[in-house]
Amino acid sequence: MKNSITIYSFFLFFLGFSSLTLVLGQDKKMEKAAENYEQLDYVNAQKIYLAVAEKGHRSEELFTKLANSYYFNAQYDQAVKWYGSLFELNPEPENDIVYLRYSQALKATGDANKASDYFDVFTSKSGLKTAKNARNYADLIQQNSGRYDMEALSKVYDEEKISFGYFKSGNILYYASTSDTKTFLNKRSAWDGLSFLSLYSIELDSLNQALGHSEKLTGSLNSKFHESSPVFTADNNTMYFTRSNITAKNRKDDQKLKIYRSEKINNKWQTAEELSINSDHFSTAHPALSPNGTKLYFSSDRPGGFGESDLYVATINTDGSIGEPVNLGPEINTRGKETFPFISADHELYFSSDGHFGLGGLDVFYVKIKNDGFGNLLNVGAPINTYADDFAFGIDQSTRRGFISSNRSEADGTFVYDNIYTFLETAPIIDVYFAQIQGLVTDKQTGLPIEDAIIVLTDSSNKIYKQVRSNAEGFYTVETDKFDSYFVKATKERYDSDEYLSKANLEHQRIDFQLQTNEVPLVTGTDLAKVLNIPIIYFDFDKSDIRQDAQVELEKVLAVLNEYPNLRLEIRSHTDSRGNDAYNQKLSQRRATSTLKYLVDNGIPESRLQAVGFGESRLVNKCSNGVPCSADEHQENRRSEFIIID
Repeated sequence: MKNSITIYSFFLFFLGFSSLTLVLGQDKKMEKAAENYEQLDYVNAQKIYLAVAEKGHRSEELFTKLANSYYFNAQYDQAVKWYGSLFELNPEPENDIVYLRYSQALKATGDANKASDYFDVFTSKSGLKTAKNARNYADLIQQNSGRYDMEALSKVYDEEKISFGYFKSGNILYYASTSDTKTFLNKRSAWDGLSFLSLYSIELDSLNQALGHSEKLTGSLNSKFHESSPVFTADNNTMYFTRSNITAKNRKDDQKLKIYRSEKINNKWQTAEELSINSDHFSTAHPALSPNGTKLYFSSDRPGGFGESDLYVATINTDGSIGEPVNLGPEINTRGKETFPFISADHELYFSSDGHFGLGGLDVFYVKIKNDGFGNLLNVGAPINTYADDFAFGIDQSTRRGFISSNRSEADGTFVYDNIYTFLETAPIIDVYFAQIQGLVTDKQTGLPIEDAIIVLTDSSNKIYKQVRSNAEGFYTVETDKFDSYFVKATKERYDSDEYLSKANLEHQRIDFQLQTNEVPLVTGTDLAKVLNIPIIYFDFDKSDIRQDAQVELEKVLAVLNEYPNLRLEIRSHTDSRGNDAYNQKLSQRRATSTLKYLVDNGIPESRLQAVGFGESRLVNKCSNGVPCSADEHQENRRSEFIIID
């Protein structure tokens, strides 16, 4: 614990699965199908599955597909119904992810206890909890330690006085210090008994070694009370800095902090004006500017934040006015203190925090600012960070030299007043959390890439982590946290969504999606078997009688034919190459005829149907006579097709 009080501490005293559901675009205008069916353009898989299930037919595939279709469209009450039917049919479904989906649907409909039970089963099956606990913060900090050579700033360092700051313009360092022994009417700061902080400058060489002596800034910049944290625009004609609330009307507000701005005219700093984002009722302090000078970052304990003090950003308009402050969010801000932001020329945010895991009091953290948010948050490691409070970090991207302020002491574990250190960064920071997931999204039936599929990553709490889209080649890539697992979901209009669980502790992994069409246009040549997931109508060996398990598949076709009374189908049956060619031809014809008869017996006019057996004449792979193939390869050829004809 600290055994002394520092001035910046008083400055900071008063700074003191939500599930994204991608609803398919049902309202989007569909292109016209064949003229014969222009009033009913598409076969909708969900509608057909529902019709089959409501007739009393049961199968794991049927209930899973139906439940998933409701789940991915946020119809959680219906999802609960059909996932429940699935688990009644098979208490241990083949695909573990249905435990998660059932849990989320239960949670969304208010059954939290049952949801928790199924989520626990899912995490135990997937190993999610083990992966989540894999992170060792101390080891990660160690990986980024030892990258700095540093020493106290000569001619400024003084254990009897306070100095801190980082902003260097040209060869001049600007900082705040209690170096002045004179005080207003011999009055000293009630915070520490020292003189009030004032703004100073000192000339440095290219190695950041002091050449001369400190000089107090002239003009109207230094008031009777505290000034600190000066930063300048690129032309050096505008300064933003922190000042005590010298205009407070109430005694309780006079220790609040405000940000002021001063303009240099004729080489003289003008009277500073406070910014519109200030208030007498909370503190606003420690400004930092974006590289192009259009954004102002700062720390504040204003209402609505996450902790004692948060980091905010506001736009600096062309007329000099300041826009509405925006909180940087929970990725940056914690229940503790976040303060002293610095933005590098490469759009990197450095700041100090005692709310993120660190080595001592305030530690310096790094995060890359991206167009869509932030990169991974990293502790910069020792020796920048210590047991003490380390803050006011700033670095020159071209020289890799910079400054850090700290109340550390050479006697480890003791504290002194804040002082400035100069450093050289000898190696770039390592993104110890970096990992990447990439893959292809293709059409399951055609194998063609699917462009503009939406890939959503959610964490174990079902909160959205990131979202990307596949490109024209169906490819996607997304950066992740190596130590976390994610639910990676792919969605595309008129396709069934699909979801996988990524693995933790892998820097690179590939997750490909093959999405199945859930709506097909009623045009000549369309195969209903593809959208209705009917790869084969099963028959007993050397038989052509319809088995009971095949009836569920034929009920799907029957539902389509009943829905579209003008629709005509050609039923095609195929075998693999094993066995006599002529016999396979006859067997496939008998099976196609048997399939036709089932549909006719269930009310479909025979005039709407044709039955054709192709035997082994239309193989879809290399597995012809005499070619050695696996059972799975032969299975590809034993297929059923239901082709729309004129």
